[in-house]
Amino acid sequence: LTVGSAVGSIKDIFAKIKTIDAKHGKFDFAVCAGDFFGPMKEEGHDDELSHFLGGNIEAPLRCYIMQGDQPLPERVIEKFAKTGGELCKDVILLNKSGIITTAHGLRIACLGGVYDQSIHFTAETAPGFTSPYFSSQTIDRFLSNTLTKATPQNQNYQSLAAIRDTASSSQLIDILISNIWPSSIPQFSAAPLPDVDLASITAPPLDEVIKRTKPRYHFSAGGGGQPPMFWEREPYMWDDEEGRVSRFVSLGAFGGEPSAGKKQRWFYAFSIAPMTPSAVPVPRPGNATKNPFTNAPAARPLKRPIAESEGENFRWGNVPQPRKREPGKPPPGYKCRRCEATDHFINDCPERTKPPDGFICKICHNPGHLVRDCPTRDAVGDTGGKKPREGYVCRACGSDAHLIDDCPSSSQRPVGGDRGGGRGGRRGPPKEISTDECWFCLSNPNLAKHLIVAIGGECYVTLPKGQITPPDAAAVPGGGHVLIIPISHHPTFSTIPSDLAPPIIEETNKYKSALHALYAKYGCAPVFFEVGRLGARGGHAHVQAVPIPMKLQAKVESTFINEGRMQNIDFEADPDAALESCQGGSGSYFRVDLPDGKKMVHLMKDGVPFSIQFGRQVLVSLLNTPERFDWKACMLSDDEDAAEAQAFKAAFLAFDPSL
Repeated sequence: LTVGSAVGSIKDIFAKIKTIDAKHGKFDFAVCAGDFFGPMKEEGHDDELSHFLGGNIEAPLRCYIMQGDQPLPERVIEKFAKTGGELCKDVILLNKSGIITTAHGLRIACLGGVYDQSIHFTAETAPGFTSPYFSSQTIDRFLSNTLTKATPQNQNYQSLAAIRDTASSSQLIDILISNIWPSSIPQFSAAPLPDVDLASITAPPLDEVIKRTKPRYHFSAGGGGQPPMFWEREPYMWDDEEGRVSRFVSLGAFGGEPSAGKKQRWFYAFSIAPMTPSAVPVPRPGNATKNPFTNAPAARPLKRPIAESEGENFRWGNVPQPRKREPGKPPPGYKCRRCEATDHFINDCPERTKPPDGFICKICHNPGHLVRDCPTRDAVGDTGGKKPREGYVCRACGSDAHLIDDCPSSSQRPVGGDRGGGRGGRRGPPKEISTDECWFCLSNPNLAKHLIVAIGGECYVTLPKGQITPPDAAAVPGGGHVLIIPISHHPTFSTIPSDLAPPIIEETNKYKSALHALYAKYGCAPVFFEVGRLGARGGHAHVQAVPIPMKLQAKVESTFINEGRMQNIDFEADPDAALESCQGGSGSYFRVDLPDGKKMVHLMKDGVPFSIQFGRQVLVSLLNTPERFDWKACMLSDDEDAAEAQAFKAAFLAFDPSL
């Protein structure tokens, strides 16, 4: 069952859903499109919302709700942040670009908010629930989310299969809900629009979403019309998906002010089953039209040229054409629900009420203004740019006081970009490495998953490509050279935020202890080293563990000192203080944990080169295996790597702290 905008009539719409379910059900769940909560009210003046969030208004069945054309109430946003979406029993608020998989195996996706061209292409980040808009970043996030299966609330990576299970092989979804219409949807339809103005307030970016996800049902909350109107389009087919059928339905509003004329239909019952390989293909509906997204004509009549305000009509003469609405301005027929004006959205209303007595802003923790009016929302960072959101860490230097685009470290590079000089180099700071291109992020489709040997809640352990220890001559099965890598993406261990670091550090140390015990079983001792270097593009923190024969463990420290002296690499007298000085990303370092537990720390200096292969260079010198210095020359085939990983995994099984 799908219903239109409740507009704050929560108790009443639940009662109606219960009646419809008793008469026409039973339904598995309800999808609530559009504006569920209605315009924001003063704190303390919305008893229905308080009862709802307090669990005193019972949903008759599981309901999925979304953000419509209004900012969400602060209390709703807070509850969403605490629970991950469950506002009360059986009521789930979907993320603005969210996707979930139901217990029945159906994929439901949501694109919340309204479209404004200027905001869409100029917003720096994806707007949150406090904004009524979505942006290009919202679309990007939506398309990325469709490639990921719904994440369980208590996520843990206890197996490689669990990691793989978080990735979807297809972007196809079953049900899409949005507040607006895609621009192409009226094409080839013989069904008359309930209002001709609806064709002028569609969202072109939504077309790409439809083409990529091919929803079997797409429900919209009236297309942005005021009031929202019902319109059902004829079905259309996707020939490249074995005749996949899509349907589009725009729903009227349940709540809100009654409109003149016919009551708009606000609910829609339908039957849908998950698509499986054994499912029988759906026959082509008799009223199916050409696909409006793959067969759109070259010149689409829904888009008017920029200069076409008073064009010459070849048939009727000089007929004034309707003007495109200005960016940031409401569509025709829109009326602010606070002051009844038509020239601004409710979020921009000049008559916004002052905060109630005792209200404290959750951003600056001061009274006197609402959160959306907080003067620190546009605060400046320590380098003059925009101040980052809470929890952001610059991957170039680890600071939380500026964005990477404003980072001095990332801008200290030769002008021109390419190492050979000349023209054509990219301007500005280099783009931060993303998780899907990071060598060590589990979301990277090219990650060598066959090398992973252990997975915990915060870290995983993997064999590297081109081990220092030759597997065919190593004492430890599989070679023994491994990497301990945090699952979450952080440039170095020192840049992990203080509230996130403890469990990551704790599990890293557990793996170190387990490897110490494993190596000892085979007559070896561990050397751990970490290159904690901050770079313009960032990186992914990791610790390398290498087994060495017991007889060599007393020589490790002196070998590092001697090799370091030849490269102007010195070690600090107080390693703990040195590491402390790098916390928060305030410096780069190289750390060694010796077999006896002693630490060695080198602080990297600006302008002084440091080879990231220094740790490997020292250990191949200690082991007298100079031919193992270049890891690329030591690489094995994937089959050989997989065999070594299995050998190590079997040996490590009894020591693995994650089991």
